[in-house]
Amino acid sequence: MKITIVMPTYNEAENLPKMAETLFALPLDDLNLLVVDDNSTDGTGIIADKLAEQFPGKLSVIHREGKLGLGSAYIHGFKHLLKGTSDVIGQMDADFSHPPEKIVKLVEALKSCDVAVGSRYIPGGSLDEHWPAWRKGLSTFANFYARTILGLPIKDTTGAFRLIKREAMLMLPLDRIRSNGYVFQVELAYLKHKIGLSFKEVPIHFKEREFGASKMSFGIQMEAALRVWSLLWQYRDL
Repeated sequence: MKITIVMPTYNEAENLPKMAETLFALPLDDLNLLVVDDNSTDGTGIIADKLAEQFPGKLSVIHREGKLGLGSAYIHGFKHLLKGTSDVIGQMDADFSHPPEKIVKLVEALKSCDVAVGSRYIPGGSLDEHWPAWRKGLSTFANFYARTILGLPIKDTTGAFRLIKREAMLMLPLDRIRSNGYVFQVELAYLKHKIGLSFKEVPIHFKEREFGASKMSFGIQMEAALRVWSLLWQYRDL
């Protein structure tokens, strides 16, 4: 079974080499990585090309001409992989906030569902212990907010650590997705739910990045809060 992880990057020069080595050390025979780099200013794209030479046939790179956004990076990567032979398509962050070793559990979970989700909000899941109370509260509320409004069957609606079967991804009308910030994850989950895909959550510990800067901002949070409501109308026909 060929598994390929789509990993958008913007200024992840310190994290990407470590992530590639960690992923390819996992006990999964055909695990691959597709890096979608948004013209990083710290040399991430160059590093990705060198890693592609170091891990031939395992790591590939898509270079984009500007910082075009998280959502469009994922869509670009998904469409690229659907032209190939991957049986499972995954998504995760490059900063080690998602524990790479949990991919093994996600692959196992995928045997009984269409979409496996790394979840911070089911028993056994947790958030970084160094996060302040307000940040934990905001994250918890954001997930409750999206889950309640949209009727989603998963606890972690905003997380980006997921695997999906190829045949399930082929069912998704990817061109209809409009979100490009972090609310992209909510829209993608809602679209999967609306077309009837099944989910299974696997508990993970979400930790703060050690290297590089977070891309989260107040504007991104506001976009997410407002965008959730518009999804109800956008996908009313499904």
